[in-house]
Amino acid sequence: MEQIKKRIKKAFAKAPKFELVELPFIDVSEDPVRPELSLEFRQAYGRKIYGIKDEEGDIAAVMCFAFTHEIPKSVEDMDALSKDAAMQAVHRAGIQGDIAIAYTVWAKKKGGGKHMVNEVYKMIKESSNLNRLVTLSPLTEMATKFHLKNGAKQVGKNLTTQNFEYDIELEKWEVFKNRAKGWFNIK
Repeated sequence: MEQIKKRIKKAFAKAPKFELVELPFIDVSEDPVRPELSLEFRQAYGRKIYGIKDEEGDIAAVMCFAFTHEIPKSVEDMDALSKDAAMQAVHRAGIQGDIAIAYTVWAKKKGGGKHMVNEVYKMIKESSNLNRLVTLSPLTEMATKFHLKNGAKQVGKNLTTQNFEYDIELEKWEVFKNRAKGWFNIK
């Protein structure tokens, strides 16, 4: 009976609000996954760093991305593919890569990683040029459990990395919602 009460209370509890923001700076030494990658690397060739701010305005989690047209099998591969996509973007009005490669994520607050994945998932679903969300994850049990628990499917296992993909195809109700927004000029 006590467990049922807890579940009901949890279901009606106010979910925390998060805001996805692009970060101009991070302390790369805080990154438990890829601390060897410099800030310059993370910002070069259209790569971006995102964070989620919680209700207090604190950064709850951080995720770094590269934008490519193919799924990389290593950090070196990702570097080359994101450079290629950046060079192609010069001729495409700045639209760079149709695959968002998440290559590191870490929580600064409890639960931040899961909320980060949810916010990034929404951003990519709403994007006009991104059609895939794929990871370049280390070969660790922790990474595997994290992505599988958050709904990803493993799409590659490489020499030093593994790839997981999150399904970002719009549900039928989301297609109708987007159409309705267009009809009523809602942003």
